[in-house]
This record gives sequence, structure tokens and C-alpha cells, in this order.
Amino acid sequence: MPAKGNRITYDSDVKGFGVRVTAAGARSFILNYRTRSGRERRYTIGSYPDWKTSVARDEAASLKKRIDVGQDPMAEVEADRDAKTIADLCKRFEEEHLAKKRPATARDYRALIARHILPALKHKKVAEVEFTDIDALHRKITRSGAPYLANRTVAVLSKMFALAMKWRWRADNPAKGLERNHEEKRHRYLSPAELVSLTTALADLDDQQAANIIRLLLLTGARRGEVLAARWDQFDLASGVWTKPGSTTKQKTLHRVPLSAPARQLLAGLREKVGKDAEYVFPSRGGSGHREEIKKAWREVCVAAGIVTVETVKVGDEEKTVVKPSARVHDLRHTYASVLASAGLSLPIIGALLGHSQPATTARYSHLMDDPLRQATERVGAIVMPAGESAEVVPMKGGV
Repeated sequence: MPAKGNRITYDSDVKGFGVRVTAAGARSFILNYRTRSGRERRYTIGSYPDWKTSVARDEAASLKKRIDVGQDPMAEVEADRDAKTIADLCKRFEEEHLAKKRPATARDYRALIARHILPALKHKKVAEVEFTDIDALHRKITRSGAPYLANRTVAVLSKMFALAMKWRWRADNPAKGLERNHEEKRHRYLSPAELVSLTTALADLDDQQAANIIRLLLLTGARRGEVLAARWDQFDLASGVWTKPGSTTKQKTLHRVPLSAPARQLLAGLREKVGKDAEYVFPSRGGSGHREEIKKAWREVCVAAGIVTVETVKVGDEEKTVVKPSARVHDLRHTYASVLASAGLSLPIIGALLGHSQPATTARYSHLMDDPLRQATERVGAIVMPAGESAEVVPMKGGV
């Protein structure tokens, strides 16, 4: 046993095989070898007594056969040690991919990664994650009562692994082919009565900045993020035009929309209350930047307006009444579009106002045009068949 450091005693049968003894008395079997390029390497087979001498010698002989055909056992160990983990993938995904996303989207993705992906997978190597790992996480989140969130998690993981393939961290995408939970398309529109109640509740809301944000959402049909991040230099109140830069829109393209008289009046009133150097229409109340959220205010105004659902849930041995909004902030955008459709405006016009790049996106509102279309065809009917005249319905051949 050496007084300090370590000492290696080599075997006489297998060249390069030996036992390393430290000053503390620890023993481990090693193999010294040279690669075909001439690089000298030392591979640790294992510790004594976990490895017996005869078994370690056989392992050394097996390793030497692999080395003779050009393999490098230490390179494999180093590659495994340096292999990227899911934590590494999440870090790069956030730094490089989320940096290109809108702030609200990036914030939601980061929350999902922190709450669900990292706790379940952060220590796994990227190359070792299997379909069953993704499926197990999807089922776990689904069982917790969040089937849509489970689908969003898989979607984010699929994108992460697609980038991992691009970065050559693995060869395939283990999230592909997973059967996701069925999702009902949700189209919630506020009724005329709900709009009246909401308008009344907004007037009494303590947080009038949030109230004005909601008013502008209703008057423009804009996305929440577009309104929250709106800058004064985007508005031409004299001409009544809002020019949204591509950096703030979902389509990443400039979107120029006209403003109604009430919207211009609302903005003009806000402009009068701030200095000429004001940057954001709705500045953060905590310092620089713009306001980020209106969740609390939205809940308060929905409760005041009666736009809620009431559920009774069991907590332990007690029953608890839960009141929550029955509409989302994004439903204000649907409501804006539904009012336009019900007024008889064409889908292309509605799509242009909403900033849709695909006609199929606007097509969801097509059923709302039934009433104005029926009114239009009734006008023709009134001209062709004036009141007081009747028509005989004659069956056509073939029963058509």
C-alpha cells in the first residue's frame, strides 16, 4: 500500500491489466492501452471486491479484443458522461427557441417545462428517452384532471426533440405517434345580455387600467398580448389606424387595422393623461415595461357581471363551492368576430380585421352568418311573392 497517491501492479498474463491501490486502501482494476492513433488511455474496469480478479482479467481480455479492431472503450465512457440530459435540452430550448416567441407564449412554455417536464425527465439523457417515457407523462397529467395540458406538454416535447434531432443530439423523435386526448373546439361568445352586464361591471372595477384593456379588447378584437404590449407610436388617432408590428402579431407580419370611433375616443382619453414621452399604452405599474396580466381583474369583473360557473367540489370531508369565470379573455376576440358575422360582414373582411392569415381560421364563424343570409333571402322572397299571395308546392319527379 503506497504512503500517498496510488500504485499500480500489472498482471503478467494480460498486458496492460492491473490493480490500482490507493493510500487509503481502495483497490480497483484498470486496463492501460493505446488506440490505433497512438493515444494512451486508462480504463477503469471496476472496484474490488465488487469485481473478482479472475472476472476482471476476463473483462480486460475482452476489452483488448475490441481495442484490436479499432474501438476505444474510454471514448464510449466519455461520450456517455458528456451526453446531453433533458435539463440541457430544456435550457437550450428556452435560450434559443423561446427567445423567438412572443413573451406570453414563452412564459407559458417555461411554466409548463418547470412544472411538468423537468420534474419528470430532467435527469434522463436525451438519447435515452423513449416513447414510453413520454406516454407515461402524458397519462399522468391526464389523470390529474388536465387532459388539454397533457396534450400541450406532448406538443412542447415533440418540438424539443425535433430541435434535438436538428442539433444532432439524437436521431429520432420519441414524442411522435402518441395518441393525444380528444379536445372539443371551444367557441364561446358573450351574449348581448352578457355584454351589457360586462360593460356595467367594468365601470365599477377598481382596477381601471385593466378595465380599459378589456374595453379595447372588445372594441378591436385584438389578441391579449397585442393590447398589453401596445405602444403609442403604433396608433394614428387622427386617421384612426392601429399598425401592429410583426414582432407583436401571431402571424409575424405587420397588421394595419382601422379603429372605431369608440376605440379612438378611449385611446384619446388615455393619451391625454400621460406625457408625450410615454411609451406603452398600458405601462407596468411596477416600473419599466408594459402590463403583463389581467387575470385577477378578469375574474373580478366576470364575477360582478355574473359570467361565471358555480361548482361544488369535495375537499376532504367538506364540500366547497367554487365560482370561476365561464369565459376567457380570448373569448372577447370571438365575441368581436361573432358581432361582425351576425351583422352580415363577409368572412374575408372579418379575417382582415382579426389578422387571420388563413381563411380556414375565420371559417369557424361562418355559421353565425345564417341570420343575415336568411334575412337577405327573405327580402328576395318578399319581392317575388308579395304578402297576401300564396304558392303551391309541387313535388318534383324522383321525389326530389
